[in-house]
Amino acid sequence: MTDLLEGEYQPSPADWVRNQVELYESTAGKEGWYLQDRKDWPIVVITSQGAKSGKLRKNPVMRVEHDGAYLAVASKGGAPEHPVWYHNFLANPVVQLQDGPEPALYRARVIEDQTEYDEWWQRATEVYEPYVEYKPRAEATGRTIPLFLLERI
Repeated sequence: MTDLLEGEYQPSPADWVRNQVELYESTAGKEGWYLQDRKDWPIVVITSQGAKSGKLRKNPVMRVEHDGAYLAVASKGGAPEHPVWYHNFLANPVVQLQDGPEPALYRARVIEDQTEYDEWWQRATEVYEPYVEYKPRAEATGRTIPLFLLERI
């Protein structure tokens, strides 16, 4: 197994995030692998190092995978600000992704090329249709939803 991120883990203050991560990890992804009782909305768990605290943070993120690479959509439901993990990924782009029983290290990069962005956005909306609604909400506040491509190290 590849070396994994090390450090102090700080569980999320949000109950649903903390509970989903705990269930997913305690069952090696056999339970808790989908969002909100919707088995058509699969998730992965991404561990990142806090940009300010340096502590490990874990988040369930929609599972958007293609040819071994994964996408992390920094949508925050179309809010005017980015999710906290967005800043973690920028400061510390090596993250740990768990899709099933074994976590592995990935390098996250913001997709800047428009063609690549559009291809991955299409994949994301096929997996999780609510992204279609989030995009105009974010754009109305002047924010483009960042997409991070995660490639295995």
